[in-house]
Amino acid sequence: MIVEERIYTLHIGKVPEYLKLYEAEGLEVQTRILGNLLGYYQVEFGPQNQIVHMWGYTDLADRTKRRGELVQDPDWKSYVPKIRPLVRWQENKLLLPAPFMQTREA
Repeated sequence: MIVEERIYTLHIGKVPEYLKLYEAEGLEVQTRILGNLLGYYQVEFGPQNQIVHMWGYTDLADRTKRRGELVQDPDWKSYVPKIRPLVRWQENKLLLPAPFMQTREA
């Protein structure tokens, strides 16, 4: 399994609005298409106004296929323009398990 970590830095004070929109419109479509949500967090200590979420995939091909389906989904296309103005910066990381790490299938 590989893990994609996505960190969104939002404009000051926009975390509650972002989370409300995500719960109402983004969560269902992402979990339906991407499938393996490992965690969704807001930062309490450290860099402020950040949302961190992690998604598990079988491999890079699985990620590519699922992300491609997501960007074509009408519900996702309707949701994204609502959150874009809230986001200042986005960072994505592809995390590979260490050799000793036991992983579960995505």
